[in-house]
Amino acid sequence: MKLVKSVHDVIWDEYKSYKEVKLYISKWHVVDVDWNKYSENFTIAYKENNEIDLLQTLHNMGGDIILRVAIDLGVDTPDFIPSIPTFKNELKSDYKTSYDTFISAYKKIESDPSLAIGLANSALESIIKEILKDERISSKVNGNETLYKLSIIILKEFNLTNEYFPRELKTIGSSLLAINQSIEKLRSDKTFFHGKTDDDYIIKDSIYSHFIVNTISTIGLFLNSYYKMLYPKHEVEMELEDDLPF
Repeated sequence: MKLVKSVHDVIWDEYKSYKEVKLYISKWHVVDVDWNKYSENFTIAYKENNEIDLLQTLHNMGGDIILRVAIDLGVDTPDFIPSIPTFKNELKSDYKTSYDTFISAYKKIESDPSLAIGLANSALESIIKEILKDERISSKVNGNETLYKLSIIILKEFNLTNEYFPRELKTIGSSLLAINQSIEKLRSDKTFFHGKTDDDYIIKDSIYSHFIVNTISTIGLFLNSYYKMLYPKHEVEMELEDDLPF
């Protein structure tokens, strides 16, 4: 119910007229006419004046359709992808380039799972590169590193691979590295980001893009939080002149 209301408000805010709203909704409406058999994926409802009843129409949609509409509009879906709203806020304030890339990935989760995974991978690469630009971090990158190589560097800088750490902490480091390596391999081997032939397996099911994008959100939040803990921002103290006239 809350998601439908949010989608409803965003659609009206974006399109502002019954005509534009109906045109947008029609893009999601699929009608199948086979001889005397008629079927549709949802029913478009109308008011007495023959204008679209958007709220009722959205309620007529199945959960999978309303979720895809929400993602297309950039509406947060915390019940389905819980870490993404927080991650988006973090990116927006600290990593502009990564934010734009991640939003593009988020909007493609349903319509193009392969592209969503590739873009999300790129967003995480960009975040790590930005963190490693900090002058207080000794390791530097040349710009050509992949997600796996960047992960090795930042985990070492964060000391998460220290052999003297408790086993549980070392497991976090090694698990992060394994996950990021797998995400990179998916991007390289199972998406269109690198040239593919008709015989190659390509991820086309959105259940995988949901999982990967949500995983990248969680990893990104952890790395950014850990970075802020180890390297807090400098606080600049303002010095006042003694001879100020007030």
